Amino acid sequence: MTIMKSLKMTAAAVALSAGAAQAADVEVLHWWTSGGEAAALNVLKQDLEGQGVGWTDMPVAGGGGEQAMTVLRARVTAGNAPTAVQGLGFDILDWANQGALADLNAVAAQEGWDEVVPDALKAFAKVDGKWVSAPVNVHSTNWVWANKAVLDANGIGVPGTWEEFTAALETLKAAGVTPIAHGGQAWQDATVFDAVAMSVLGPDGYKAAFVDLDEDTLGSDAMKEAFDRMAVIRANVDDNFSGRDWNLATAMVINGEAGFQMMGDWAKGEFLNANKVPGEDFLCFRFPGTQDQVTFNADQFMMFDQGGSVSDEQAKLASAILSPSFQSAFNVVKGSVPARTDVSDADFDACGKQGMKDLAAAAASGNLFGSMAHGHAAPASVKNAVYDVVTAHFNGEYDSETAVQELVDAVSIAK
Repeated sequence: MTIMKSLKMTAAAVALSAGAAQAADVEVLHWWTSGGEAAALNVLKQDLEGQGVGWTDMPVAGGGGEQAMTVLRARVTAGNAPTAVQGLGFDILDWANQGALADLNAVAAQEGWDEVVPDALKAFAKVDGKWVSAPVNVHSTNWVWANKAVLDANGIGVPGTWEEFTAALETLKAAGVTPIAHGGQAWQDATVFDAVAMSVLGPDGYKAAFVDLDEDTLGSDAMKEAFDRMAVIRANVDDNFSGRDWNLATAMVINGEAGFQMMGDWAKGEFLNANKVPGEDFLCFRFPGTQDQVTFNADQFMMFDQGGSVSDEQAKLASAILSPSFQSAFNVVKGSVPARTDVSDADFDACGKQGMKDLAAAAASGNLFGSMAHGHAAPASVKNAVYDVVTAHFNGEYDSETAVQELVDAVSIAK
């Protein structure tokens, strides 16, 4: 039985589909290719199949989505845009500003999206008052994942400060365990840097640096300290990290080959897919020093204009994505939390409940920030400039002082 078998086509979709002879397939371009991600995506596929809509899968591997965006640009240039495309942050705004996206206002109005989707997400889902994408989830990126048995065997508790964290790394290294599982890809390096920078700069400094692009903050002593801490992390990854996919790094923690991984909450889907239980087999906690902050990204599906009004299939897809039952079923599997504020946490595990609680608290206190590493703090040109500097430093091309100056220069040129 499908998770969403009972979900019916909404009134909005019915209205939009009037006159359509028969539902066609949706072609969906995405980068959800790991085991946990594929399991979550299957929830959406099954839901649409229950509505008579077929699914043409177009996966493009690459956890940060850069390869998918390259493929998308080629498709759009050729006049052959997919029905729907997974998108993040400023990438969505860029496509909308080019006039490439369909208008979802009819579905949104019928189903009351404006009342239940947080403003921080609407900032990337609406352009000039027009809904152009359907938010699937909210991921937070400043998590640490740990193998509980490994930590217990070495007398390590959950570290609450940078000093406690570095002490844990030293203990693991002395025990012959790889302290940190990491994949040497630019977006992964930047994901770690996001959390490290937040822990050093604090929320005001993070906003000044990566949202306001303030040159003094980018070039500050605090930023040098962030790079110094990145050097410590680099010293605690294994020699084979270069080019490793994020889910293979997660597998190192799952298998007890490494103690920690700094990664967004999509990593939880890998633990769950391996039948691991939070609190028993693995631990989830905020990167030390960011316990009161949440950096986020939100996966959304952009609906590309197919040469007229929103199609029947696009309406059904958008409706299915924002339905409360799908939001719960999908995010329970994916590791993320719902993009709606009115979804119960009853079906979520301990990490999911904590994620929902943290998100609500951060939103209420003004400590919810779009992730620089995941395209929700600054446009792609700036994000890519930061990537270049962070990765060059992580790979030993720059010392910390040089990295700070390169960061100032790179952002100045990119913005």
